[in-house]
Amino acid sequence: MSAFGRILLCYDATREGRRALRHGASLAEQMKAETHLLAVLTNPVWSQGADIASAVPFDALEQSAKELLRDGIEKLTARGLIATPHFAIGDPLDHIPFFARELKVDLVVVGHRRSGPLRRWWSGKNDRLLLDRVSCAVLVAMDPEDDSAYEPVEALSAHA
Repeated sequence: MSAFGRILLCYDATREGRRALRHGASLAEQMKAETHLLAVLTNPVWSQGADIASAVPFDALEQSAKELLRDGIEKLTARGLIATPHFAIGDPLDHIPFFARELKVDLVVVGHRRSGPLRRWWSGKNDRLLLDRVSCAVLVAMDPEDDSAYEPVEALSAHA
């Protein structure tokens, strides 16, 4: 069996998620790996600390997550890959490590969009790293042409 016998593809239908799905599918095909697809739908209302009563109904979120998962499965099936579907609602940094452990995967494939320190600070994103929370390999699919989102440190100090 290859080094990557069990792969978890993380998909959210964004451009970065679609890129991760393509790269992960190619690798899964080459490795003849057992493939799992995880769709995590982030509910911004919950992540901002609103109470459950004011949040979008769970049924609507569950339906959206299932549609997202169905889209990913269809893309994999079109390539001839059979993947076991999984979905979750909440913070991907909680769910991805959980599924990676539970499924005992050798590789997690995620998409990523570059952002500079100022954008990360402004958006309020915490810096908990996925790499610190998993014990398997991680393939990060990025667009090498996406330099527009990255602001070098030198540019930040020039604006100060």
